[in-house]
Amino acid sequence: MSSAMMELFVTSFGETLVMVVASGLAASSIGIPLGLALYLAGRGSPLPLLRLPGAVGLALDGLRSVPSIILLVIAIPLVHELFGQAIGLGASIIPLSIIAAPLVARRVETALRGVDRSLLESALTLGARPWQIICRILLPEASAGIAAALGLALASLVGYSAMAGAIGGVGLGDLGIRYGYREFLPEAMLLVVLALVILAEAAHSLGNALAQHLDRR
Repeated sequence: MSSAMMELFVTSFGETLVMVVASGLAASSIGIPLGLALYLAGRGSPLPLLRLPGAVGLALDGLRSVPSIILLVIAIPLVHELFGQAIGLGASIIPLSIIAAPLVARRVETALRGVDRSLLESALTLGARPWQIICRILLPEASAGIAAALGLALASLVGYSAMAGAIGGVGLGDLGIRYGYREFLPEAMLLVVLALVILAEAAHSLGNALAQHLDRR
């Protein structure tokens, strides 16, 4: 492989890394509070502090069921209105965040539901305030599950970022389509696939390692 192609690969790898990290942070900042809100508003919640319309849950499940490539295409007009462009690094982060946020929210809700109810009920009986229970018991007890959920979301975002290359995005997906598919350079496609697999496995392993560390505490 030529030096020019290797330079292009390094650039594309960096773009993919930026997309995954930035969209992962954005999805986490939305998904974690939303997952907490879904848990608090759910049926049988020991801390019924919120009321959310049922349409919120349906909308999240609807977003999760729509194919990712369709969401990426639908998000193009929104990104164009916000940034004045529909392609590029910055324009790819918003649709990726929209795709990942429902996944994070539902995984966080599941992790919170796994917390032993007796701990929460005992704290309520002892007179602890709801915010104290959330910050000192609920979130710490669910931290391992939340960490695993974030690792899974990051691993999924690696694949989503590759799909973004099919509709004008940047990164490894764009490199694979332009050179590996259209120019028929098998070595370029193989390098892209290996890099994507390594990134996805690294994100997933990082989440699991953090979850195991938190679970032992």
